[in-house]
Amino acid sequence: PKKQKHHPHSRYVHTALNNYVSHLHGHGSQDLYRMVIEEVERPLFSCVMQHLGGNQTRAAELLGISRSTLRKKLALYDID
Repeated sequence: PKKQKHHPHSRYVHTALNNYVSHLHGHGSQDLYRMVIEEVERPLFSCVMQHLGGNQTRAAELLGISRSTLRKKLALYDID
């Protein structure tokens, strides 16, 4: 099987998540997946929209998602 190449950012994400999980000290965390996705998506969408001057069509293309999905995420995170 072909080994998948990881982006350099995955190392930083792995380190941050490892630190977070190790600091739980056996205490459970609720909905870790949702928390991580929100922590990544919110600044991602905000940054892309700012960079593209609010152009949703170009932002959706850059992100590789549909405009309707982009609009849902912008509303979810209250991003103009």
